[in-house]
Amino acid sequence: MNPDFSPLSALFGGALIGLSAGGMLLLHGRVAGISGIVGGLLHPKPGDVRWRAAFVLGLLTAGLVSLISGVDTFPYTLDRAPWMVGLAGLLVGFGTRLGNGCTSGHGVCGLARFSQRSLVAVVTFMATGMITAVLVDRLLGGA
Repeated sequence: MNPDFSPLSALFGGALIGLSAGGMLLLHGRVAGISGIVGGLLHPKPGDVRWRAAFVLGLLTAGLVSLISGVDTFPYTLDRAPWMVGLAGLLVGFGTRLGNGCTSGHGVCGLARFSQRSLVAVVTFMATGMITAVLVDRLLGGA
């Protein structure tokens, strides 16, 4: 266990995610699933682009503010080749379309609504992620 770990930042971040997802559902009747929001920008419906673009812009702006502020919240190291990271990103994107949603849509929003489909999706995400991490570690060498 990391001696510098403090659960307060995780608790604060989780509370913000929960408030955001709950607010999106209560105020707009929409699920805050990132893959669905971005997917809706790729194949837009009339009158449906502005809120999606604002959501994505908010995500990018928050990351940029964190970077500019100099806060070292997420120490960054790249232990894999960039092409491998890119391939992993493409596979994640494919998986979110295949699973009709991502971890934020199913894990945060779906489980909060007691969706059985989301429960199955989250169990599948987690099991597949664990198996993949072990296989990549064994086949390609650990960090």
